[in-house]
Amino acid sequence: MEIAVTTDSDITVFALQGRLDALSSPQLEERISQWLEQPGDKLVFDLGELDYISSAGLRVFLTTAKKMKAHNGKFGMAALRENVKDVFTVSGFIAIIPSFDTLGAAKDALR
Repeated sequence: MEIAVTTDSDITVFALQGRLDALSSPQLEERISQWLEQPGDKLVFDLGELDYISSAGLRVFLTTAKKMKAHNGKFGMAALRENVKDVFTVSGFIAIIPSFDTLGAAKDALR
């Protein structure tokens, strides 16, 4: 999995590409932990290039949601592919983590 991190004004975007599974989720967790140590409280995951997510990947999102709530941060995900969106829907996470059709819509919502 590839992780590209960019900042647009006060919003940090983690763009994920590939598979988020038991092998790659520790890498994402580490990057998120590093980000949480920095100033900033708005985070969007761009999932337009995420091909697959496992239960280990879902755990990363749940943990991040809890940490963001504890920091009074704003958090969302954007551009979910249909198969990835299905996993979030079936797991019930779609009700916990705000989801947006586009990255632009996610950024607008967090501003």
